[in-house]
Amino acid sequence: MYKIYPKTLFVGQNIIFLPTCQSTNDEALHLLADGTAYEGDVVATSQQTQGRGQRGNQWEALPGQNLTFSLILQPTFLQASEQFWLNMAVSLAVHDSLAPFISTGLRVKWPNDIYVNDRKMGGILIENALQGYHLAHTVVGIGLNINQTQFGYPNATSLLLEAPYQEGYHLPALLTTLCEQLEKRYLQLRNGHRDTLRASYLQHLYRYQEAHLYEADGQRFYGTIISIDPTGRLGLMVDGGIRYFAFKEVSFVMMTDK
Repeated sequence: MYKIYPKTLFVGQNIIFLPTCQSTNDEALHLLADGTAYEGDVVATSQQTQGRGQRGNQWEALPGQNLTFSLILQPTFLQASEQFWLNMAVSLAVHDSLAPFISTGLRVKWPNDIYVNDRKMGGILIENALQGYHLAHTVVGIGLNINQTQFGYPNATSLLLEAPYQEGYHLPALLTTLCEQLEKRYLQLRNGHRDTLRASYLQHLYRYQEAHLYEADGQRFYGTIISIDPTGRLGLMVDGGIRYFAFKEVSFVMMTDK
């Protein structure tokens, strides 16, 4: 199904397509453990039966209608404390790939979900392995709702819902674009253009510089996202002072949660 020819140096040059699997991330990790994986390899499937999302959630995707794949990288140039830069690069690559179809409302929700207005279109799960103080290898799992139009949870959306297209979207063509954008942003990071990445991430960040409701330690409060620190913590202006939160320390309160 996924015979693609991206204009890349290494990302997507080797596609391992599985008609069905439990998790493309798990399959990619098995390849790494066997010593048969190379940087840029992509594991893709039409049906993922036990896809994982952030916070241990399960990723819902109907067979053959969406993109579910994992990319293997070897970002040994990053220290363990710098791994959020990889989140930025990957999130921006997904945003870049979808932006030509969605004119307004497309955002990256910290740390690395893809939203259109207040609805989730995709998620990214990045799993890193360390060697000393540096990253040894990384598996980037990406799930994007493309042609699916009905979901079991209320705040989900898809590319087809946001940008209707009568024929539906061609998944291999979209995967080709994603591979090209992923390599572009990854090389941008590897070549040291961090200021550019950070500025782009903030520019496209969901709720950036807007007052909204959040929850931490069982308490709800209004805050405004003003920054991301070097380790990836979310900086919120709360009651005239800045509070920083690591992943899982703070939750976005959505309109339906109020």
